[in-house]
Amino acid sequence: MLHKTEGIVIRTTDYGETNKIITLLSREHGKTAVMARGAKRPKSRFASSTQLFVYGSFIYQKSQGMGSLSQSDIIDSFKEVRNDLMLTAYGAYIVEMIDKLTDDNDKNPYLFELLYQLLHHLNEGDDGEILIRILETKMLAFSGSPPTLHECAHCRRTDLPFVFSLKFGGALCTACSHEDKYHLKASPSVMKLLRLFQQINPSRIGKISVKPDNKRQLKEILALYYQEYIGIHLKSKRFLDQVEKFSQQDVDS
Repeated sequence: MLHKTEGIVIRTTDYGETNKIITLLSREHGKTAVMARGAKRPKSRFASSTQLFVYGSFIYQKSQGMGSLSQSDIIDSFKEVRNDLMLTAYGAYIVEMIDKLTDDNDKNPYLFELLYQLLHHLNEGDDGEILIRILETKMLAFSGSPPTLHECAHCRRTDLPFVFSLKFGGALCTACSHEDKYHLKASPSVMKLLRLFQQINPSRIGKISVKPDNKRQLKEILALYYQEYIGIHLKSKRFLDQVEKFSQQDVDS
């Protein structure tokens, strides 16, 4: 059976000397693996369209097992993401997290729209660090472990300032903060941002300016939350950490 879909390449795997397996995320089919025969050859008609991050139109033949790519056309290559090391690191983190936390053939148009908007805004020069914090917050819901952010996870009050508790899985009001002596600092701005990230429609993602201290709090809270509740290992995280470190050294020098 012939399938046609618009999708984004979220993973590529070499197969033999000349072939490549690409994993697409699409609105219609969710995550799908397709064999692109000869795609590793420099003059292959699939060479460009099967690169990581490419948003394209793909036609593939599939009966049983893995599909075989027949035709492909690029809609958007997200050129800046592919050509800038820092943006590539952010992009790799985005696609790997989505890949790790989704099942094959699980149709989810919302997730596709989220991925497209994140890559689009990354390509347009928006703050990559904030974009991946939006991703991390939203993927917690897909994983079934969203933090409690709108009320105290212990007493359900909403009228007091919050800290963040890994023990209780989210916001903890100042009256209950003694219940978790290892609670994390979370400024009112950080809690507001987490709620925004959790709720914002992907199509409404835009430029968001965040102070450095709030960025550090967001990064710490989400990293520890993932460690406590999700437990995934992303190869791209190590790469991103290294690139961010080198980038900061350049700023400081």
